[in-house]
Amino acid sequence: MRIAIVCVPRQRGGIPGYAVSLAKGMESMGHRVDTIDAWTEDGMRLPGYEYIVVAAESVSSFSGKLPDPLAKVLSAGSGLVGKRSAAFVKKSGLFSSRALFNVMRAMEKEGMRVNWSDILLNPAHAEALGKRIGA
Repeated sequence: MRIAIVCVPRQRGGIPGYAVSLAKGMESMGHRVDTIDAWTEDGMRLPGYEYIVVAAESVSSFSGKLPDPLAKVLSAGSGLVGKRSAAFVKKSGLFSSRALFNVMRAMEKEGMRVNWSDILLNPAHAEALGKRIGA
């Protein structure tokens, strides 16, 4: 299965370790995975994937607010209606559950079907969850 991981870290600076671990777990199960950095890329190629994973971080440890590029990337990829997807948020502070809710709300606003969501505790946990996608 072709999977896109849309990575939305707090700030610019490359793909964080939890997204790399998610991709590693998915690739070990035979999936073809591409990682998309929301800060540097647009979402124009998202409709070409069978499954879309959004892995995000909240802006601060004391809020569930998400970085601005998430909405930009999801809205740029027209044709996401009905697309199967998963939402993940890196554990950071007290409002990780609220951040996860906000990610799922942004995805469902674009018409995506979120069939799995979780909070990523560490890179090893992310890799284990990646192995369960598509199983």
